[in-house]
Order: sequence, then structure tokens, then C-alpha cells
Amino acid sequence: MTSARGDLRRRIHGLGTVDRVAPKSVAHRAERRPSAASRSTGSAPARIQGMKVNLGGVAVDLMGRDEAVASIMQRAVSGGPKPLGVLSANLDHLNHFGAGGRWENTLDIAAVEWMTLLDGAPLVAKAAELTGQRWPRLAGSDLIGQILDTAAVRGLSVGFLGGSEEAQRMAADRLGTEKPLLRVAGWWAPARHVLTDPRASRRLCREISAAGADILLVCMGKPRQELWIAEYGHLTGAKVLLAFGAVVDFLAGNVRRAPAQVSSMGLEWAWRLAIEPRRLARRYLLEGPESYLRLRRHSATPVPGVLSVPHAPAGTARARKPRPLGFTPVDRHADVAALVVTYNNGADVCRLLESLLQETKDQSIKVVVADNSPTPDTLACLQKYPEIMAFATGGNLGYAGGINAAYAKAGPADTYLVLNPDLRVQHGAVQALRASMARTGAAVVVPLLQDEDGTLYPSLRREPTILRALGDAALGSKFPSRPGWLSEMDFDAESYAHPHKVEWATGAALLVRADVAAQVGSWDESYFLYSEETDYLHRVRDMKAAIWFEPLAAMTHCRGGSGSSPALDALMTANRIRYARKFHNVSYARAFRAAVLLSALLRAPLAGHRGILGLVAWESRWADLPHAVAYPTSTGVDADFPAGAVIIPAHNEASVLGRTLAALELPLATGRVEVIVACNGCSDGTEAVARSTPGVQVLHVGEASKVAALNAADRAATRWPRIYVDADIEVPAEALRATMEALSATPGVLCARPAFVYDTFGASWPVRAYYRARNRLPQASGSMWGAGVYGLNEEGHERLGAFPPVTADDCYIDQLFSTSEKLVVECVPVIVRTPRSTQLLLSTLRRVYRGNSELRSMGGARTGRTLRELFAAVEGPATALDALVYAAFAVAGRVARKRRPGSAWERDESSRIPEL
Repeated sequence: MTSARGDLRRRIHGLGTVDRVAPKSVAHRAERRPSAASRSTGSAPARIQGMKVNLGGVAVDLMGRDEAVASIMQRAVSGGPKPLGVLSANLDHLNHFGAGGRWENTLDIAAVEWMTLLDGAPLVAKAAELTGQRWPRLAGSDLIGQILDTAAVRGLSVGFLGGSEEAQRMAADRLGTEKPLLRVAGWWAPARHVLTDPRASRRLCREISAAGADILLVCMGKPRQELWIAEYGHLTGAKVLLAFGAVVDFLAGNVRRAPAQVSSMGLEWAWRLAIEPRRLARRYLLEGPESYLRLRRHSATPVPGVLSVPHAPAGTARARKPRPLGFTPVDRHADVAALVVTYNNGADVCRLLESLLQETKDQSIKVVVADNSPTPDTLACLQKYPEIMAFATGGNLGYAGGINAAYAKAGPADTYLVLNPDLRVQHGAVQALRASMARTGAAVVVPLLQDEDGTLYPSLRREPTILRALGDAALGSKFPSRPGWLSEMDFDAESYAHPHKVEWATGAALLVRADVAAQVGSWDESYFLYSEETDYLHRVRDMKAAIWFEPLAAMTHCRGGSGSSPALDALMTANRIRYARKFHNVSYARAFRAAVLLSALLRAPLAGHRGILGLVAWESRWADLPHAVAYPTSTGVDADFPAGAVIIPAHNEASVLGRTLAALELPLATGRVEVIVACNGCSDGTEAVARSTPGVQVLHVGEASKVAALNAADRAATRWPRIYVDADIEVPAEALRATMEALSATPGVLCARPAFVYDTFGASWPVRAYYRARNRLPQASGSMWGAGVYGLNEEGHERLGAFPPVTADDCYIDQLFSTSEKLVVECVPVIVRTPRSTQLLLSTLRRVYRGNSELRSMGGARTGRTLRELFAAVEGPATALDALVYAAFAVAGRVARKRRPGSAWERDESSRIPEL
């Protein structure tokens, strides 16, 4: 016999065995004191064989105390096909596991057979109401004394998991004194992170199994103890696992039981709340009323047998021998058809496919990529995967449109796996998704998403409601532990540690059963981007089908997909309103819209949120939001692309240079266009970005001077004509072709630029007014400045010679040539992103007017006609107001044009944010 004191440290870690047991003063007192219900009924009623009653969505076994203990001990002796898990159902249990609870149906799929005992005065009363009989309350603290005594008599070993080490020491001392015949297999007090770590939990299970516990008390509190038993209980070797909450503290004497009179009145909850108000206030005061409503709404008359587990359709997870690596051809049936939608994601999608390829040794996978990109660059990257089907959709159809296009070409499969191109599939994730689908019968299963640094990406969501919209509007991401009815996003880390049903999740990764995909139908393309997965999964739930989260299926979300911008944020907000209108009545949708607009109003002063409120509030402007577009049937880019050179001066432009070069990849691929990036005085990663595009010639210019960069690139260039492009300007291939052709074939033209349009989305009202007025100036539509791009043929360049040391190189070029020698080419326009704020526009204008001042000092033409042109374009009050705003900015820019020594270069950073 081992000493309870001397070997406690070793036993707490599950390595020792104790043959001494619990204090009579604790265990016997709990055994002698009957529950409120049994006191009122005298002896416990005989059990109706196989009867269960549905209380609040939980199937509860109806039995007396002696019968419950006898059933537990019988299983502890003889075992069964599965371990027996024993829990008590009270209002707190309904909160977690009842109808609408976070863990609803989670226990039904466990590798454990559950005995659910009746606990809590409200449940006892409801059971009596439904059955016409009175049933005893069977709390774990009431049963533990009789269970331990019986175990001691029968020679069964008992293990204790949970509680603090101090409480375990106290309980071990009392048990060793008062129950000397009890065999204790061990005591385990793991830290919380161990219980949420699958590997650590499995190691713990191996320790418990080696200790040989017949009965394991799991005392972690709800819902952690039930969830842990459901996932790992069958690995402990125990025949019976008792989810008995605070029993270790009761055995240690740390928690006092309520007086008998208080219990008989059904007020034990009030007693416990008075003792531990900080820990229990949320449970009893916030969650308790909601749980009571579930009890009233979702209870039913007794039903025989055990609740059935949904049956998984054939083919969701067939065991098979390991397969050789390789994707399955699209025309053949596969276990999984992966559907990927891309938009300029060449590098991202190739990394996704490499990770997905490793999954093909466990199941057959075919891949369909629907490319929404305006150029074939992404498809060119996919040519090294001949087994997959990759095709251009012919436009930017949005996420939903791309999924529909991919599904239409995917052919037969057991399941369809929708994947963002910026994901990386961790080993075993696809198999884990399919195993979860087979185990739960779920229609859709979603994985655990992590950021690249391994931190959790919160991907689980709740159905949008007015209260949740108000909660998110007022609190945002603050107070993440607030009640679920006040937040659409689930921030609780425990939600991501266990598999369970969810209402919906982000559409980055979804495994959909084939029969469900056929029945639900197409994704709703009216959303373009955002809310399409909310809509799709809503329709899945309308079929009474389940959506499950599986944490063992992990994927890395690299966030390289759609990105973020004011336009996309406004679209997200508008789509939430569209969703509410689709699934709710007019009154509800109006109230939801008001809550969403409140959120936009509260965030309007924040950087990046300006302009969103106006776009969303005035629905006539929704047409300006990103939407599906079709591309021309032919890009006009082929082997006969005109020869020439593109010169890009770049000073610390790492954030935008990539998208500028991406637009030039097709001309580069023809071999007829040389692209030269002259990096001048760069201290960021501009040179690395430039070198990452094959075929680009990169020059290192030590001086932080645009003029020095232009002249250095001119010396390196060998082809004509030459197009000079600012590093933040994307020139469509069609615009580049048209401009080069004009410079090569139009008689008398020495200088040309493509057409351009201003993108003022997200800009403040004064900025938009300024650019509206500027657009009306004749010189703006006919001059070489303003577009961030212009070109010279060889004859025009001879007149230029070398670029002089001026700030406004485009204005200088414009003044070198007469009107007949310049041409604005009508073609696909270049998009010029404007500053977003008044301050940034003023900063930009200071540089512009300083450049104009330099030109005047060189004898260049004066621009005094601007004022006359400005007011000549006035056609009414609105245009007059725009003209006044323009004039005010012009005056302010001229006054502040002098650059102070040591001041930073004036540049608009707001237009350099990467966008979709």
C-alpha cells in the first residue's frame, strides 16, 4: 500500500497508485444527503426501460440514484464496446449543448456512449411535467461517495483528472484517511494549454492508460470536460469517465454544499452565486435565462432509445491504400474536386497546389482553377500542372461567379473543396475534413485557419442579426468574450479547439458533399465578393443540414487574396444589407440596415473608412462598387506586339511596383519590349521586387533623384519608342500597344500618352471636387501631364536630349512640343489613383507647383490661362462650387510650394495601398 502523502507529487502526474481513500466526513455526508427531488418523493422511482426525455435539446436518461450507480459500476467492471461517459444535465449544460448552443450535437458523434443524468431544479420540474412522474436530481457531487465506496469494495481503480494540484493534495489526504480500501490510479492536473493541444492530450491519455484507471473522474468544468472526454476519453483506457465538474474541490473541502433547505427550494444556484459571484455571475445571470428559454421551447415527451447520429452518405471517406502522388484528371471521378478562384494569384496558387499535391496520397483529388485575371499570367504559372484544369473565365466574375464556373467544369466527385488561392493545406487536412464529414454526416465541413506565424485566424461566424450588428458596431473587436448574441464573429479560442456545429464560416475553405452541392445550387453571384458564403451556408441550413468545424484539419491563410481597400470595405457593408433583404422581411431588413450604417458612421473618422458611409447610405452609388465585368474577347497582345522600351524610375516603391510590373508581364513575354526599372536611392525592397519579375532590367542609381534615374535608364535602353511610367501606375497592355503604335506610325507625332481616368473612390469630398474641376480643364485632357505616363519616339527624344534637373518632368515634356506634335491616344484608359485626404492632396500640390515654378524660371510657358479655363467650364452651382474648391487648393499649393530644408519628399501614400 502506497502512502497518500509521500508519493503525491509522483501521483499528480499519473505515475503512482494509491490504495487509500476519501474522508467519511466528506464522502459519506454527500452520500447520506438526498437531493431535493429524492427527498420530495421518498424512494427513487423505477426506471422506464430505455426512456429518455428531450430537455432543451438534450436527451436525458430518466433513472433513480441506485440505478444510476449500478449502471455505472456494471460498466466499470465489464466494460462495453465503447467507454461510458457520464454527465449531469443542468441549465449550464443546456447553454453549451442544448438546442442552439455552441456545442449542440457535438457529443452525439463521440467514440463514447453517454449517460446523461438529470440535474438542476428547472430540468427536474420539466421532466416531471412531461412524464407525469417525479425524478430525483442526480448531481455528480451527490453520487461520488456511493461510486467510490462501491469501487473500493469491487477492487476497481479510480483516477482523478482536473482541479488544482493543491486541491488534489487535500482530496488525496482525506481520501487516504477515510477510504483506505480505494485504489487510486493517479492524479493529473494538466495546464489548460495541454487540454487544447491534441498532441499533449494524447500523451496525457497514454499516461492515464498506463496507470490502469477503470474509472476516471474528469473535473474540468463545463463544457471543457465533456468535450475532452468526447475527443480523447476512448484513449485513456478507462471503462467509465465521469464528467463531474467540481468534485475534486468538494472532496478537498474547498467548496461548501448548499444547506438542505436551500436545495429543497431549488435555490442552490443562488447559494453558489453568493459564494463565488465573480466566477458564476455570467453563468447564472446572463446565460441562465437564455438556457431556461431553451428548456421551455425545446423540450419534448419521452422517446425510446438513444438519439440517432446522422448517417454519412456513401463515399465520403473510404479507407484505401496509400496512393502515388498526383492529381486525378478532371474527366474522372475523384474523392475530392478542389475548386479554386484566382485573380492575379500566380505565385499564391502554385504554392497552394504544391501543398494540395501532398494530400493526394490519402485520397484522389482533382483540381479546377477558374481564373478571373485580366491577363493570362496566372494561367501561365499553372502550365507545370498539366493534370489540372485551369481556364480563363473571360472576366472578373467575383468569387461566387468563379466558383460556379469551376463547379460546372469539375465533373463527378464525392465532395467539392472550395479553396482560396492564398491557402496552404497542412498535412492531413483534407483527410481530416472527410473523416469529420463521415463521422458527423455534415453537409459542409470547414477547417481551422491559421496565419503564417501560426496564430489563430478567427474564421467562425454567427448568423447576422440586428443585435449582433449593433454589438459589432459599438464594440468592434473589443471585449471578444462578450455574449454570442452581441457579436457575429466568434473570438473564443475554445471554439477553435473542438469540433462542433457552426452557423457559417469564412469561405476561404469549405468541403461540401456532392449531393448537397447539387441540391443547394449555384452560389449567388449578385454579391460579387463578401457575403456569398453567408448566403450559401444559410441555404445549406435551410435544408436542415449541418455545417461542422474540424480543428484537426488545419490550413495556413496567407492573406494574399482579395486584400482590402475602401471600395472593398464599402462592398462588404452593402452586401450585408443585401443579405438581410434576401432572408428577412422589410421591417427587419430596415432595422438591420440602420445598425450597419451606425457601424459605418462610428468608423467614418478612422483612416481608411472615409467615404464608406456615403457610398453605403446612398444606394444609387452602389453601382460604383466593385462588380462583375467582362473582358474584351481579345487582349490584342501577341507576337507582333510593337517593339519599344518601358522606363520606370522608382524611389522606395516596393508597395506598388509589383502591380505595375504585373501589368507589363505580357508585353515582356513577347520579347519585343524591354522594361527597365531605375531604382534611385532606394532603402526598402524596391530592387528585390523589380528583380522578381523575369526579363526586367534593374539599374541601381545611388542618388535619390527621378531625373538621374530617367537619364540612367535612357542610356541603358536600346529600343524605340520609349514609354516613361511612374512606379505607381499600371499601364494595361492594350494601352501600351496603342501608345507605341501611335508613336511609331502617326506622322508628325513626337510625344504621346494613353487616355486616363481619375480614381477618387474613398477620397474626401473636397478632393473629389478638386478632380472633378480638373477634369473639365481642356489642358487636362490634351496635355502630357497628369497621367503618370508619356512616351517619346526617337525624333522626339532628340529634341529632349537629356532630362534637365526639374521636378515636373511631364510638364517639361509637354512644353517641348506643339499641339500638333502631341497626341492623347484613345484606348483602354490608365487608372490614376488620387490622394484620399485634403492634407495629402495639399502635400502633392506643393510638389506640383514647385515644379511649375522651376519651369517658369527656365523660361517655360506660364500657366495663367488655367483660371480662365476653370471658370469657363462652370455650368451651374455644382460646377461653380467645384471650381472654387479647385481654386482654393491651387492657392494653398502655390503658397506652400517652397520646400523646407530637411523636409520629406511630398508623396501621396494613400494611393499606394495594394488593392484588388
